Formats: sequence, structure tokens, C-alpha cells
Amino acid sequence: MATETEPVGQQIPPKPTDPPTVPRATRVKAAFAEQRKHAAARTRDWLATNDLDHLDIVEAATKKKDKKYDEKLVQQERLAGEAVARQKVAHARHDTDPGSVSKSELAALTGRAAAEEAKLETLRAKPKLPPTDREITATRAAKKAGRAAIVAGGGIASLPVLGATIEQAATGQPMLLAALGAAAGYGWYLVSRPFDAGQPAPAPNTGEQPLAAAVVNLAKDGLQPGQREFNAPPPPALTVEQLEDALRAIGEIRGEEKIQILAVPQREKDGNTTVVFDLPPRTTVAELKKKLPKLAGALGRDVSMVDVTKAGTEARASLWLTDQDAFEDTRPSPLIKAPSQLDAFKEGVPVAWNKRGITIRLAINNQSYVIAGMTRSGKGVGASNLVVGTSFDPRINLRIVAGKNNGEWDPYAKTGVASTYFKPNPERLLALLKALLADKDRRERDLGALGKSKLVGPVIEQIGGIELLVIDELATYTRPGKPLRDEILEALIELSAVAAGAGILMVLITQYPEADVIPQALAMNCGARWAMRVENATQSNAILGGGQASAGRDASKFDPPRPGFGWLVNPFAGVTDLARSFDLDEDERGEITMLLEKAAKIREKAGRLAGQWDDPIEKHLLNTTGLSSAAGGPKRDGAPGRNVLQLTPEQRMQMDACRGCLIAMNDLGRDVAQLDEMAELIGESMTADRLGELLRAAGAGSTVKVVIEGRGRVNGYRRAPITDALQFLEGA
Repeated sequence: MATETEPVGQQIPPKPTDPPTVPRATRVKAAFAEQRKHAAARTRDWLATNDLDHLDIVEAATKKKDKKYDEKLVQQERLAGEAVARQKVAHARHDTDPGSVSKSELAALTGRAAAEEAKLETLRAKPKLPPTDREITATRAAKKAGRAAIVAGGGIASLPVLGATIEQAATGQPMLLAALGAAAGYGWYLVSRPFDAGQPAPAPNTGEQPLAAAVVNLAKDGLQPGQREFNAPPPPALTVEQLEDALRAIGEIRGEEKIQILAVPQREKDGNTTVVFDLPPRTTVAELKKKLPKLAGALGRDVSMVDVTKAGTEARASLWLTDQDAFEDTRPSPLIKAPSQLDAFKEGVPVAWNKRGITIRLAINNQSYVIAGMTRSGKGVGASNLVVGTSFDPRINLRIVAGKNNGEWDPYAKTGVASTYFKPNPERLLALLKALLADKDRRERDLGALGKSKLVGPVIEQIGGIELLVIDELATYTRPGKPLRDEILEALIELSAVAAGAGILMVLITQYPEADVIPQALAMNCGARWAMRVENATQSNAILGGGQASAGRDASKFDPPRPGFGWLVNPFAGVTDLARSFDLDEDERGEITMLLEKAAKIREKAGRLAGQWDDPIEKHLLNTTGLSSAAGGPKRDGAPGRNVLQLTPEQRMQMDACRGCLIAMNDLGRDVAQLDEMAELIGESMTADRLGELLRAAGAGSTVKVVIEGRGRVNGYRRAPITDALQFLEGA
């Protein structure tokens, strides 16, 4: 069979050849080199902390600062707890065996416990400030150093795929790779993807759900036994947009202006929120504070739920807000729980709390006080917190001048806490003011001899303690037309102006905060002022100072008004804030008497109860008027009388016998009685013969014939002679 053959001389074209084959190893090497470039870019970016924006660093710095504060607080709580425990143990040993612990050791332990508790309270009251620029910079530097340390430690260099990049100071994403461990291949994929400098790397789990939610679902589905549920933090109580809208609504932001957030507004452990931001350059924090009520309204809160303070510069504001009104409920005085000796000069006494719930302590040094407000505003409770607190410092001599004849201030006399106490008496008040002015001269001489220009803590006892003059219902003495008004005002103004440095201070209480009751010359020298509810802005300014109402501090606009709630201005403590006094009740719960009885024991141990020490002020009053008002006078009711402390023991027994007879007659329901029945009712081993001796010596005379129903005509006493004898002894 013939076969077809190719023509002779015709060339068959060659088959096309494949392109030159690149060896696989070369391709892998090139791909790996490209990946290393991406990894190097990512790791350089990571080492430079470019993956963390400014707010991330601020948040980290804030957490670091808060942690340091919390650690310091825990440490101080431990120190305070140990000091209180040592004090209680020592007192328990002393009660069991009085000779086992000396009084000086007890006093030292008590002082140490009070000091540590005061430090703790001060630390708790100290506001948490946002991190400074220096602290923020240090936090970023620490982040960089920590990441560099990981590289230097070789933890990432041990991974072969990254070894070459270390020479370029790059390690990929080491924290992620370290967490992945055996999944190094997937880790290499994450860091070797294409990367544009300055752009964050995409999240490794872009898809249907975020990583946190995936972890929660895995735990709930039981795919990872023992896996804990991830609890996300609560949402912020305030967004940046909401804050800007509120500031724009009150005119603090205009046009295209923006605020710069420095501390992220996150909800704190106690449910409150703090955000630090810079205002536009044309305004200040002071201007913003004037608009605080409007800002609170724009944020949907009451003014008592919002606070603004300066955070360093004039335009840097720290905004604090809460969702609950701190003044809604009353609070008991901390002294009820812990009625211990205080250092009122240095640490102050607890009187109220502010909108952040922090206890406000007022120190008894360098300044006098004005507490004012209309009837039922709670000024009396506020004043009681201050005066009761000072009674726990035995170095303070309380001089109380009541403006009414009721028994509001009687407990201070009955417990012996009040060095001086009397009820409305302008002549005696003027004599007291002159005595204090004279004592001011003596104190200044003593301070000069000690080389001091003013009173300081270590020399308080050497010059006779601190004089605290409390005048309740000041208008009783200073309203136009009152007796001796001009003389009293002149003495008050002089004391307020020149006596504070010598340790003579005042607490002036009134429900008529008007210029003719508290003249400007007097008010300006009273540094601390507490304005409860008043009728109008003029009265508010009379207490707090001119222009305060226009600055947002107006005590006539409390809505709703609450007892003890008002504006408290105390420049020495850096306080200008809303405050509510602790609830302290005498009429129903007897809390003031209870606390004063505790204070009296402290004073008795220190030898500073009325009558235990040589009181130059009462001595001056006795010499001037012939009557004593020490501890409220002989009856301890605010009525001055003959100085009981100067009577002989026999005269005191005569007084007690007369009083006992009058009480016995009251019990018998008649104005005549026999010696034997009165002696029986008096008790305490009193006999009829001894009672007769005491009554005759007191000036009541001998028995006379009296008629008693059922007994007829018998020997006994009538009420009138016994009353006359008692009045003579008391000097009434």
C-alpha cells in the first residue's frame, strides 16, 4: 500500500517551545522576600506604636494612673485599719487592767488612728485628675520599650520565618504570634499581607461577627469547655457628639469650632463619668462654670449631677457627671459611727458632703464662718454639725450665745462641753466680746514670746486653746433698733479683722442675711460661708459675696429645696460647691446629746471640761458682772448666776438639799412637807436630821407649824423659804 510521503526539500516548522521554566525555589524565594518586606513594614509600624492612636494612649495612661491611685488607697486603708485596731486593743487592755497601758500611750495611739483616718479621708476626697501630657508621652514610650524588649528577649526571633527581619528592627506582630503559638503559619500570613504605611492592619476575623462575640458564642455553645464568658464594658455615659451638642447649645462652641478630647468619657466603677477636654481658645473653664445649670439641662441632668473643674490650663475642663442625685437622700454624721477625738485645727470636722458624695471637712483655723438661710432651711443642722464636731477637739473653748430662749443649745451646757453659754442678753454679749478682745492682746503677747506671728498647731495649748464664739440668731443683737447694736457690731468687726491669727474665731448664724444684719465690713472677714435656702439673689450675695449669684451660685434657686442643702464657700479648703449637711437630730433621736456625752469624756480626760481649768474669759465675765455663765450657769440652762464652782462643798450640799426638797414637794403635790417624808424621797442616805441641818444653814430657817391633810397640824417646811434660800445660793 502506497504511503504518503513528505515532499523532498520541504522543512517542517519547529513546534513552539514553552517559556523558560523558573525554578520553583526561585519563585518561593521571591514571594518570601516580598512577604518579608510586608512583615518588616508592619513590624516597624508596630514597634513605633503607630497602631495605637492618641486616645488609646490616653486611655492606657489613665488606667495606669488610676491603678496607682487605687494601690495607694488600699495601702492607706491598711494603715488606717491597723492604727484603729491598735487603738481598740490598747483601750480594751486599759479597761481590763488600767495600769497596763499609760494615758500617754493611749493618747498617742488615738492620735495616730485619727491621723491615718484623716489621711485616708483626704485621699478619698482627692479628685482623680486626667493624665498630664508628660504622663501620656511616658506611656507611649513605655509601650515602645516593652515591644522592643520582646524583640531583645528573643521570643520572636526564635521563629525562623521572622529571623531575617530582626536586623531591620521588625518582628511582625509579636504579641499576636506569641498568643497563636503553634499557629505560626497563620501568624505569618497576618503580618506578611500587603501593607501601606500609616494604615492599620485589617482585623484577622473580618466576617460575620467580632472576635469578642465569637468567644462568647463558643463559650455558650460549649465548644471550649471552661472558657469564661467575655463581659464587655458598659457603653459610655456620654459620647463626644453629645458633649459637643450640649456645649454648642449653651454657646460655648460656635460655628465650625470643635473640642479636643483628652480623656475618654467612659463609665467609672461607681457609675459616674469623667471626660477631660480642651475648650475653644476664646473661652475658659471659668466661663463654662457660670453656665453649669444650662450645661446640666443640655445634658439632661440636674445641676447637682454635673460638675466642672479646671484640669491644668484655663481652657482645659474636667467634666464629671452622674445619673443619680447625690443630695436626694439624707446621710448620718460620720461621728455617730466613729465618735473619736479630732484634730479640728489641722484635719477639720465633717459637716457635709458634696455632689460627688465626698465628705467635706471644715478646719477651725484662720477664718470665721457665716451660716445663713431662711426658716426651716436647715442652717441649724449645718451649724450643729460644725459645733458638735469642734467639741471633739478638747483644745477648742466653745462660747455659745443663743438667740432664743428655747433649749436648742442646752445639751452643750448640761454635758459641760460649753465653756460659756447664755441666752439672749446683749449686755453680757458685749462684755464677752470685750473679754475676747482683751484676751486677743494677751494671746498676741504670748505668741510673740514664742517667736510666732500667728497661731500654729504646736502652740495651741500653750496659749490657752482656740476660742470659738458661736452666736445663734445674730439678728437678735444686730438688727437696727436692738439694744447696744452699734457697740456689739463694732466689737464683732474688730474681732473678725484682727483676732483670727491669735486663735479667736466666730460662727455667726442668722435667718436674716441682710446688709444691716451682717455689714460688709463683718461679712468680708468671715472667709467660710454657707448659704442655705434664701428668698432672693440679694440675700444670697449678702452671704456668699457680691456677684456670686450672677456667677451661678444663687441660694434662692434651689429646686427642690432640701434641709441643710446650700452653697458652701471655703477658700482655705479650696471648696466652692453645693453641699448638704449630715442629718443630726436632737428632738427625736437625741443624737446631739449622745455625741456631746462622748465629747465630754474626751474633754474630761484632757482636763478641759468647764470648771476643770482656769478660764480667763469666764473670770473676766464674773469680775465684770458678778455672775457666771460657765457651762450655762448654775442650773446649766443658759441663765447666768453665782459661780457655783466658787462655792464651798458645804454650800453645794445645801443647794442640792434645797433642790431635793422642792422636787419632793412636787412629787407629793403640795407646798408643805415634813422633813422625814422629804428625806425619804431624796434618798441617797439622806436623814431628816441631816436635811434639817442643811436647810437651816442654807437660810431656809427652822421648821414651822404646817397643816397636812390626814396628819393635821405638824412641824414642817413651806415651799417659799426653801425657794428663797436656793435663789440666794444660785445668785439668781
